[in-house]
Amino acid sequence: MELTAEKKLWMYRKMYEIRCFELEVDKLFKANMIWGTCHLSVGEEATAVGAIAALEKDDMITSTHRGHGHCIAKGGKLPQMFAELLGKETGYCRGRGGSMHIADIETGNLGANGIVGGGIPIATGAALASKMKKDGKVTLCFFGDGANNQGVFHESLNIASLWKLPVVYVCENNQYGMSVAFKKSTAAENVADRAAAYNMPGEIVDGNDVEAVYFAVKKAVDRARRGEGPSLIEAKTYRWLGHSKSDANVYRTKEEIEEWKKKCPIKRYRAKLVEEGVATEEELDKIEKEVEGEIQEAIEYAKNSPEPSVEDIADGVYA
Repeated sequence: MELTAEKKLWMYRKMYEIRCFELEVDKLFKANMIWGTCHLSVGEEATAVGAIAALEKDDMITSTHRGHGHCIAKGGKLPQMFAELLGKETGYCRGRGGSMHIADIETGNLGANGIVGGGIPIATGAALASKMKKDGKVTLCFFGDGANNQGVFHESLNIASLWKLPVVYVCENNQYGMSVAFKKSTAAENVADRAAAYNMPGEIVDGNDVEAVYFAVKKAVDRARRGEGPSLIEAKTYRWLGHSKSDANVYRTKEEIEEWKKKCPIKRYRAKLVEEGVATEEELDKIEKEVEGEIQEAIEYAKNSPEPSVEDIADGVYA
């Protein structure tokens, strides 16, 4: 399970791509160019990238309302993502879905979801389909700490374990479900402790350490692919920004946020790569410049894309 230098640099690039994407979305939102709301994952990049790095190209994921990072790590196209957020015809959902509804079946992304825990039964169903078709695919299911108290979490994990489905449940525990602290909402000390009730492995991992996430998820993915059933992984991480764009952020202290910023997954990994001799500072600077250029090109593409036409407004709307 050794990580190649190429894979390590891919992980660094993807984390930086997600960070830049989210910070630009924040700016576009403040400039009144994005409709609806957005949930940004600044600070959580290592969980998305480390987990998805453990998958094969044909494997699938289900995402959450905070899903931009998952989409990017799974190979989502930046121009189409920005276009969707700006409500343009060239977006993933032709500008009709916005931030929480991007799906990209081509890359195996079964979609973000505005419903807390909404992706959990979808991932379980996708894994059941894989088992029935014997297609060898594994589904990775992302959800937040707020979803671990939804009934569907318990129902899905129970049935996945009973039927030994090829699914890996990854809880991105960023310490808050909207404004409620994890400790105030969950009786168990850790989400991963709940795995015991469903007779599956449960593992806690530092969600800000991209390699630690990779190795934990890789072990679970390999197990699922061998037909040994699901696993539950809890990645402890933190979002630097508010829950959504309507969050005044009054339930957390500045000190707590600053403490977590010191654990920045990107800075940490950069230092590790230089220390290990995987890349020089200059080589990592070059990667960052390339990413920044790609982000700006994608924004230009989105800004210059056509608006949806009123005549087609009912396309894809079913009753």
